[in-house]
Order: sequence, then structure tokens, then C-alpha cells
Amino acid sequence: MRHFDYLSIEERDELFYGKPISFNRNTEKDILSYSLGATLYTPATKATISQDIVQKKHEGLVSMVACLEDAIGDHEVMDAEQSILKQIATLAYSLQLGAIDINDVPLIFIRVRDVAQMIRMADALGDDLYVLTGFVFPKFTSKNGEEYFSALQSINAPLSFTVYGMPILESAEVIYKETRLDELVSIRQILDKYENLVLNVRMGATDFSSLFGLRRGPDVTIYDISTIRDCISDMVNIFTRTEKGYVLSGPVWEYFTNGDRLLKPQLRQSPFEKQLGGVQGRKLRLKLLNKFEDGLIKEVLLDKENGLTGKTIIHPSHIKIIHSLSVVSHEEYEDAMSILQSNSNGVLRSHFSNKMNEVKPHTNWAKRVLVKSKIYGVYHGHINFINLLAKSSKIQLQYSR
Repeated sequence: MRHFDYLSIEERDELFYGKPISFNRNTEKDILSYSLGATLYTPATKATISQDIVQKKHEGLVSMVACLEDAIGDHEVMDAEQSILKQIATLAYSLQLGAIDINDVPLIFIRVRDVAQMIRMADALGDDLYVLTGFVFPKFTSKNGEEYFSALQSINAPLSFTVYGMPILESAEVIYKETRLDELVSIRQILDKYENLVLNVRMGATDFSSLFGLRRGPDVTIYDISTIRDCISDMVNIFTRTEKGYVLSGPVWEYFTNGDRLLKPQLRQSPFEKQLGGVQGRKLRLKLLNKFEDGLIKEVLLDKENGLTGKTIIHPSHIKIIHSLSVVSHEEYEDAMSILQSNSNGVLRSHFSNKMNEVKPHTNWAKRVLVKSKIYGVYHGHINFINLLAKSSKIQLQYSR
């Protein structure tokens, strides 16, 4: 996998000062944990999963979750298990035949219902388990967390590769204020015990919201829902500390089509016109507004500012938006390099003459920027996500004919 591989070499040269690196399920965890980007959820009953991967149906897709839990009905569990086993076996066979390379297989995860199902699926996969990057643990708590990771450790024991776990925090114990901090600290202690197996920590904002009878609309972000915002703040505090932190991913964005707009659009017109010219700039902006994707853009920007990396998605149209916003700007990259290469522990004037870079307090930020610059690349100085989205939209239009 490599982000933006759907672009031509010439287009990547035009857009990127630093090109994204390649990765696959065997890449070291410190890189892989930041690489998931937009993680697409799909029901495990879907019969074309392997076909879609081999044919690269969804441009830009690098990670996905086949869901055996909320995405399917209780009466479909056995059929869903057999379906995803068949899909993974087909992918394994395609790899053996050379129809697809391991570097072209997205990071694939199975979201299980419980520990017993995970063990059963791992046993059933047998040698095909190497196609899978890991399992997702829903409604992860301090009560079931040890059992999940202990079982995962046993699954990994005979393997020459790592099968990771991604806990989803979405239970009442986490969102209710009277139990939250004790619960988060207890969960953190479990994760620290199995740190080598924890790829990401994820959050279930939809489940959180349901406990209060809430659902955010397309005109607002999850940060406008005060109860969820407060919980995100505590999760960031507990899990992403730089001395020994985990990658915490952003919550799902649920909307993928147009509707009636109540609030004023959140995308200014001038940046689009500046980057693309009047006609093309307005056309791209209007396209985003028509699908309420200005709300998604705002939420991704807030995710980044709050230290979240990547995002759960339920529609492939979100992939390119999230990834284009994940690319490191040339200014961020130059500031980070200046900080890390400094022989001083003091204050440096930014090369862009618009800020002061303080070496000591900004070092951890700079290190994270460099990791992301390897995975998502670095824009040229005059380029930003608008240019990349414009290129991506053009390619998608040609691809769909």
C-alpha cells in the first residue's frame, strides 16, 4: 500500500515535495499505526470484498474492517463468518497466483462480536491468517479487555508475523462521567501490558451518542456535541501522551449524500479560487458543499488539532478527503526539520517569518510531523489539499466512465 498510488508519477511530482512511502501489514508498528488513514467499514456479508480489492475498486483505500457485529443482523452471524472466510481465502489464493501483490492488499481487520468468535475465526483462517492485519474489539472495557488481548497473544504465539488488536471504546463506562476516568485508566493499564499488539485505539461516537438519544446532524461536528467532546478530551489525555502514547483515531462521519442545509456553508470560496482559478475552484467547492463534505473537512481538521490520526468511514467517497487533509504541508515540514536539526534548546524564528519555534516544547510535535510526512507525503510550498482533491476528482470522473 501507498497513499495516493492512483495518481500518475507526473501528478505526484507536481503535488508532492516529499513522496509517501510504501507499507504493508508487515511494516513496523510505529509506522503502521499512523498509516490506516480513512478506515472503511463494510458488512462481513458483502460478497465482493476480495474482487473489489483485486480490481482496486475504491481508489485510495488502504485499510478496511469487515464487520461481524453491528453491521449485520443477529440472524446473519454464521453466514457472515463463512462469507468473510471465503473472501480472505480468495485473496490468499490471488496472492499465491500473483494476481495481486501483498503491497496492494489493504490492511484488513475483522470486527468480532466476542473473544470466542475471534478464536474461532483465527482457527478457521489457518494459513490464510497472514492476509489479515488484525481484529477489532467492539465495546472494549476493563472487564473484557484482558480476555481479548490474552486470546490475541495466544493466537500470535505460533506465528512469524503479528496479528494486531484495535479496541473500540464505546461503552457506558467510558462516556458516563462518574466512571470515565477510572475506566480509561484501567483500560490504559491493559493496553500497556499488551502494547506490542495494540495498533490503534478507536472510539465509537455513534454508540456514545445513542446512550443520550443523540445524533449529530450534517451541519455540525462531533465536537459540537458537548458530552462526546468532553469524553474525547479525556481519551486524548489518557492515551496519547508523548512519553508512551497510542494512536487514537477519529470517530466516524455518517453522512455521504446531500440534503437540506440549515447553517451557512463552512468552506470559504477564496481559497478554492486562489488554488484552481474561478470556474474550477467554485466547481470543486460546490461539489463538496452539495454532499455536506464541508462538515467532514471541518471535523477532520478538528481531529488533527486534538491529536487524533485517521478516521472511521462508512462510505468510500470520504477516503480522498481525509487523506488529502492528512498530507503534511511544506510549512509544517520545514518547521519540524528546523526544530529537530537545531543545535540550540531555545527559540527559533520560522523560515516563514510568521511564528516562533520553541525547540524543547515543539520537539514531540516535530517528531510526529516527520512520521506523518513519510506516510502521507509533503506538499510543495504552493500546493494544498484543494489541488489534490481537484486531481483526484478528475481521475475519479475518468475512472467511472
